[in-house]
Amino acid sequence: MSGSEVVQVDEVPVKAAWTAVAGNKRAVLIDVWTRAEWQFVGVPDLSSAGKRAVLVEWQSNPDQRVADDFRERLQAELEAIGATQDDDLYFICRSGARSLNAARVMAAAGYRRCHNVSEGFEGPLGPSRKRDVAGWKVSGFPWTQS
Repeated sequence: MSGSEVVQVDEVPVKAAWTAVAGNKRAVLIDVWTRAEWQFVGVPDLSSAGKRAVLVEWQSNPDQRVADDFRERLQAELEAIGATQDDDLYFICRSGARSLNAARVMAAAGYRRCHNVSEGFEGPLGPSRKRDVAGWKVSGFPWTQS
């Protein structure tokens, strides 16, 4: 990638992300939550598509700064599954904020097809002050919890 080339990160709704990841063997879903969130809230379940989400923490606690080695850890995970800089990478977090930042970091590192799952896993707060209006879980896509 040349220094003047700008790589855009597009926003995609949950349904489009599910369709792409389930239907394209080269597409990868990357969950950038924390270990505690994966354990207590859940993770997307891609087993029906013969896949698993790649789990790499953007920060070890939502209130902490970004992990210095995020890019390197994610690159190692992607290499381990045979993903390349030309594969579609879909980033997800709770509501789409952390995942957008993570996608931008990887786009700047040369990954050309980075997408942010704009609604996230739980979506935004609704009128009831609960995360029950959008997102992976509310949309009925498969997920699991440990």
